[in-house]
Amino acid sequence: MDIQDLQKRLRSFAAERDWQPYQTPKNLAMALVVEAAELVEIFQWLTPEESQAIAQDPAKHQHLGEEIADVLLYLLQIADHSAVDVAAAVERKLALNAIKHPVPAKA
Repeated sequence: MDIQDLQKRLRSFAAERDWQPYQTPKNLAMALVVEAAELVEIFQWLTPEESQAIAQDPAKHQHLGEEIADVLLYLLQIADHSAVDVAAAVERKLALNAIKHPVPAKA
């Protein structure tokens, strides 16, 4: 996946619909929360085992993919509108997490 190309496609999609005035980081973050809630709703009443088996139900699995895509697309738009280099931010965060959560010493 080419993140910069995807962000360019999202900018074009919004421009074709004259959505730019509404696509502020604040509004995009609010929309992201709505989409994240829709993602959570898929799992809301499932047992842990049922949630792990969701790939076995084609309709639920497709719905899950759509909600994951919605969340990702909003994240990429927030990053784009806020000039955040997603790849660099991810690498930095992974490095920070490795420091915060080191591999336990073997006994």
